[in-house]
Amino acid sequence: MIQTFFPQDRVARSLTVSTMAFALSSGVFYTVSTLYFTLVIGLSATTVGLGLGIAGGTGVLASYAGGWLADRVGAHHVQTVATALNGVALLAYTFVSDAVVFTLIACLAVITRAVGSSSKQAMLARWYTGPERVEVRARMRVVTNVFIGLGTVAAAAALLIGTASAYRVAVVVAGVLLLAATVPLAGLGRQVPELAARMAAVRERTASTGPSPLSDRTYIASVACNAVVATQFGLLTVGMPLWVATTDAPTAIVSVLLVLNTVVVAVLQVRASRGTDDVRKAGRAVRRASWLLAMACGLYALAGFGNMIVACVLFVLAAFAHTMGEILGEAGGWGMAFELADQRSAGAYQGLSQTGYAIAAMFSPILATAAVEHGTAGWVGLAALFVLAGTGAAAVARHAAGGVGGFHLPQRSDRTTPVPAPGASRRS
Repeated sequence: MIQTFFPQDRVARSLTVSTMAFALSSGVFYTVSTLYFTLVIGLSATTVGLGLGIAGGTGVLASYAGGWLADRVGAHHVQTVATALNGVALLAYTFVSDAVVFTLIACLAVITRAVGSSSKQAMLARWYTGPERVEVRARMRVVTNVFIGLGTVAAAAALLIGTASAYRVAVVVAGVLLLAATVPLAGLGRQVPELAARMAAVRERTASTGPSPLSDRTYIASVACNAVVATQFGLLTVGMPLWVATTDAPTAIVSVLLVLNTVVVAVLQVRASRGTDDVRKAGRAVRRASWLLAMACGLYALAGFGNMIVACVLFVLAAFAHTMGEILGEAGGWGMAFELADQRSAGAYQGLSQTGYAIAAMFSPILATAAVEHGTAGWVGLAALFVLAGTGAAAVARHAAGGVGGFHLPQRSDRTTPVPAPGASRRS
């Protein structure tokens, strides 16, 4: 935990501090945003949903564009600017007066968040290699989960006060926190000359010659399979709460399950990521995750048939299986996204990977609500979808590592070794 929250590496430390501020902002904003849009601004729920849906569509395109831009400008520069503009977008919500302005600002917020996410992933891909790369990504996720939780707790003050001014202050705080998240990143290139030199070397030597991930069948297949598995996030935030309301379990158990999820991720995410820098192991991790998610779906379905005590026990077991599937799926997905990418176009590859997650975020609420509406049949269908995607991911990883069935993984020197900058020492 000390290494997670106070890393010794200068780059990891800057990214961690920035992630703390970013996650606090997210926790505050997500807690109050819906009520702010409807109660304070006066928008209808339908308008908010439509506006955010349009914004989500722009985020899908921006995810790939952010990675493409990182290859040409430098991932650290793109992340800094995108995070700052994201903060400006949140502050701009305080001036919204109608649906059109709301939608435009929502698009800006989602676009800048997507670009920032892709550039951060590209930065990790360029600076770190092998096991260290996946481990740092796992530690970042632990930090994100913990600080989103802290932000949610802090935002409870605005909910308790319940006035328009309290909601506006919360939104402003969220925006200011995002601006603060740029401070650790802004001078990173000067503080770590090797970072800037390497980014410059990548930009000058390889950005124009690196292949496009859009022509890489292996990578596209990997992104598609992992995107399907990633739709599980909608189960915990949308499907599970809706399903709980239809059972004999008390609705308060939703908070218990979310806390359980946060704790398990914080404790086990880094451990689960070990070894997933190996493509085969990463694929197997995703496959195991899919079976755990299928088990969770089955337990969720069974909870609908029990009394209050039985339902509560089944929900806890389901949430634990779900969370274990989540952390294994994330770890395996990161390993495949990093190791199957061609390092010469690391930004574009990671941008495509983030595009898959953006698409998953768009469709996960739809799949989750469909499972709830169709009851047992819906949960069984969703379980089958997870198993199919996980099996596919493992097959892609196996073929890529072995060069079987038309897929081929180039030598590690082509894919995972960063281009060294003149005079810069090489990181291992």
